[in-house]
Amino acid sequence: MKSLLTSILLVFIFVLQSSEVLSQADSSSEKKKIYVFKIDDNIDPRMNRKVKLALEEAKEESAAMVIIEMDTYGGAVNDADDIRTMILESEIPVHVWINKDAASAGALISIACDSIYMAPGASIGAATVVMGGGGEAAPDKYQSYMRSMMRSTAEAKGRDPKIAEAMVDEEIEIEGISEKGSVITFAVSEAIENGFCEGEVDSIEEVITKQGVSDYEIIEQTTSTVESIISVFLNPAVSGFLILIIFAGIYFELQTPGVGFPLAASITAIILYFIPYYLSGLAENWEIAVFIIGVILLLIEIFVIPGFGVFGILGILGILTGLTLGMIPNDSFDFSFVPAGDLFVALLTVILAAIAALGLIFFLAPKVNKWGAFSTIALATTQQRTAGYTSSVYENSLLGKEGIAHTRLMPSGKVIIGDEVYDAYSRGEFIDQGEKIKVISTEGTSLKVKKI
Repeated sequence: MKSLLTSILLVFIFVLQSSEVLSQADSSSEKKKIYVFKIDDNIDPRMNRKVKLALEEAKEESAAMVIIEMDTYGGAVNDADDIRTMILESEIPVHVWINKDAASAGALISIACDSIYMAPGASIGAATVVMGGGGEAAPDKYQSYMRSMMRSTAEAKGRDPKIAEAMVDEEIEIEGISEKGSVITFAVSEAIENGFCEGEVDSIEEVITKQGVSDYEIIEQTTSTVESIISVFLNPAVSGFLILIIFAGIYFELQTPGVGFPLAASITAIILYFIPYYLSGLAENWEIAVFIIGVILLLIEIFVIPGFGVFGILGILGILTGLTLGMIPNDSFDFSFVPAGDLFVALLTVILAAIAALGLIFFLAPKVNKWGAFSTIALATTQQRTAGYTSSVYENSLLGKEGIAHTRLMPSGKVIIGDEVYDAYSRGEFIDQGEKIKVISTEGTSLKVKKI
């Protein structure tokens, strides 16, 4: 009996050990997930967001490693610092394959990775901080900040911090490597020789092989539907169209009070304009606030203060400033590191959109009240002469005439003088329907009136 129990126990132990071995075999046979994404453009808030989403997705996919395919000339220092920090703090090993260039901020990001591989003909280095306009070296406070980041990052990854600093500072001389007066830029062989590259490879697959992985599945970063929509609205042409709608919508709402559609279109355009830039890290809270303040100042000028003066000018400037700055990365009006091309595109987009809006207003303003939809919604009337309506060309004989408001003026609307109906606008005040008015000017396409 005792021997039987012993035999059963031995069989049970054997089965248990066999199941563990099989489990380990199944586990080891699973393909390792390798997450791959590219840094192939300027380092800016958009790239910052892209890297953040990539590392988050790699974690969700339980990736064994992340590989960055690098080709960039650099970009904003603050965004490079954010990306560097994310890589250093990543729980998943991050490797980089430089297929062409890793200059400036690209060099910093590469050094933050666990290993660096380079394609034939690639280079790394030249990390001097330059101004956005044309390659002029930035003030020393920026160089000092970059040197410290390069040094600490190299130390964290076991690379020579002195060489990393010399990629930024041309005054640092390293015997046999660099001379005073020039920053370090390594070709592949030089990077390998000095410990800034683990090997020369031709592809991502070779990088994976170098890491000792043979059975794997590559997961490439894909653009989600939301990100695709955001990228569409970041297109300068789309942004310009939205700006046109913003300006035209505000104008036609003021000209056809009570319609609501132009105002709704304008508000929708404002939301569609700012949200993509905000989510991409380009539009800051204060830039949106500048735009809103500009709108408020313009409304004060129109509805509260007669004429057009300081509030109106400041309002327009605030609106244009908010729209322009929302498109570009800047640090509280500091454009030192904004690429000249980005600044030019932003200014050109806003200016052309504003001009197009003025053209649209000039073309449609005389016609808008004649359209059935607008005239029905706004006034529920038609503009037939038999109903007392007149041409928009007014004579000086109307100057000083008195009448009543046919519709509410806020500040534009209709007035009745004698037996005829005229387009009119007030000096900024609201005039309710039925109140008495007096014509104070006949210039333009509408009568200027005041309440009496």
